[in-house]
Amino acid sequence: MSELAVAGPDVRLGSAETRPALRFLTCGSVDDGKSTLIGRLLYEQNLIFDDQLASLTRDSKKYGTVGADVDYALLLDGLEAEREQGITIDVAYRYFSTKRRAFIVADTPGHEQYTRNMATGASNAELAVLLVDARKGLLSQTRRHAIIASMLGVRYIVLAVNKIDLVAFDEEIFEQIAADFTGFAASLGFKDIKAVPISARYGDNVSARSTRMPWYAGPHLLDYLETVDVEDNRDGKPFRMPVQWINRPNSDFRGFAGTIAGGRARPGDEIVVLPSGKTTKIKAIYTAGGKIEAAHAGDSITLTLADEIDVARGDMLSALRDRPQIADQFAAHLVWMSNEKLFPGRSYLMKINHGTLGATVTDLKHQIDVNTLSKLAAKTLALNEVGVCNLSVVRPIAFDPYADNRDTGAFILIDRYSNETVAAGMIDFALRRASNIHHQNLTVSKAERSRLMHHRPAVLWFTGLPGAGKSTIANLVEAGLHARGVHTAILDGDNVRHGLNRDLGFTEAERVENIRRIGEVAKLMTDAGLVVLCSFISPFRAERRMVRELVDSGEFIEVFVDTPLEQCIARDPKGLYRRALAGEIKNFTGVDQPYEVPEKPELHLMAGAKDAEKLASDVVAELVRRKIV
Repeated sequence: MSELAVAGPDVRLGSAETRPALRFLTCGSVDDGKSTLIGRLLYEQNLIFDDQLASLTRDSKKYGTVGADVDYALLLDGLEAEREQGITIDVAYRYFSTKRRAFIVADTPGHEQYTRNMATGASNAELAVLLVDARKGLLSQTRRHAIIASMLGVRYIVLAVNKIDLVAFDEEIFEQIAADFTGFAASLGFKDIKAVPISARYGDNVSARSTRMPWYAGPHLLDYLETVDVEDNRDGKPFRMPVQWINRPNSDFRGFAGTIAGGRARPGDEIVVLPSGKTTKIKAIYTAGGKIEAAHAGDSITLTLADEIDVARGDMLSALRDRPQIADQFAAHLVWMSNEKLFPGRSYLMKINHGTLGATVTDLKHQIDVNTLSKLAAKTLALNEVGVCNLSVVRPIAFDPYADNRDTGAFILIDRYSNETVAAGMIDFALRRASNIHHQNLTVSKAERSRLMHHRPAVLWFTGLPGAGKSTIANLVEAGLHARGVHTAILDGDNVRHGLNRDLGFTEAERVENIRRIGEVAKLMTDAGLVVLCSFISPFRAERRMVRELVDSGEFIEVFVDTPLEQCIARDPKGLYRRALAGEIKNFTGVDQPYEVPEKPELHLMAGAKDAEKLASDVVAELVRRKIV
């Protein structure tokens, strides 16, 4: 080994270079040579131990894709599945340094299926090496990765036109690709784009100037990476520290741990806790090594405060006189990462600044065409698609626009049932109405209305297949409750589509919006003290859960009217199954659209085995047992 060495994750990367450590990623379409490039770079800088090189040589014979040559991509494609397929699946990180600079490189996958992993790598990168196969030029995935890099705040791009040897080192091809990308990226906000022709397999222009391209007068790749000045002005921004953990080692110490996302901190600084708005001063600052007198952006610290005030995980400590925005509605860019499509109106979990809360995409403004950057009308987003939307969260949160602070303006969306990360998001700005609309305090409370009616409010949510008997049972239940003097209202699927929801069809996205609206109406009715009977197919668990979370604990009673599909088809009271099976009706639940069976309903009515009157009596008896009536 030379004096250069591959750095481990625990090294101080600023100790061996004249410039700050550079975080960069390699990205681009599949099989454009990303892993080969980094492997070649490490090899040419003598950053591979002899035993690693011997192992690489053996593995190249078994897994290699370059004939008898050493396949440098295998240095980074460590997963067995990656080696067998010849692609990168996960994000591979490497730490290394040269005499001039230290580097942290994220080798990200090019396949569309793993675009989410590319976004992960870009979220912490300052520069992107975007590879293009000289034979293929710009592809959709190349453009998609450029858009995602721009959205995630990467401002420096190296356009590495790879495999230039396979086009006979043609200057005209290189210049055309560089011109095409420069034109495409003109509106993406990159501060610098450097195009470099390379052959990762043979090392041309990787860490030394190639003699086979005398027409190229620019720097080789490593030279540019060692000298590029990627400004990090986080220290000059207002103080921000999202609280990650409450540090209570004993009863005498209460600190608030997190990483400074912007600005500096010193004992005595005035700060505000958001969103509560309580003010205090920093009493002391601690790191793993003990108490310090100042901390900077990027430092992981624990703060103690001068006053005993309430601070929780997910709160933000901020400069007193330069605060972030606080809102419960905002516009954002989304990169959709799930095989399940985005449904506006569906409730997801948002994780932002170490806090987790409910969030809904209220409006999908448009989708971005990754080839032309044009705005496309869209009602949903599919895997790897990028869009601009409005979101609403269940409580106000503190944030900065992503363009101002990449740390405090980024979030992810999580599916409530699968816990899958479905989207990465970047906040653009707070919606004006978020700060103009306030809750009005009411003189008469829900509890007072309930006392007047002599019963508790509730939502009886009847769900099941079309023709299961939901409306019949709900009507009988309401009649029984009316006879007891209970104040009720009934919301039926067909009836609301004549008025409130007459603009909605039956696609999955429109069914989601249908239930969202009904849930809000049901909540208003429970606030009025009523027992609300809702009869809807409501095929998706996520929306039934969303309605449950709108009302108070114990007020939502899910009633699963369980009738076998064969019996529903045999009944077919409206002739809809016959038409759906004949292909005359699309998006019909039970035929060409799924129904998600309730997992733990409060009442499971075996409608195929009992008559409707007996089932209605069972529902009323359950309300009596729960002391609702």
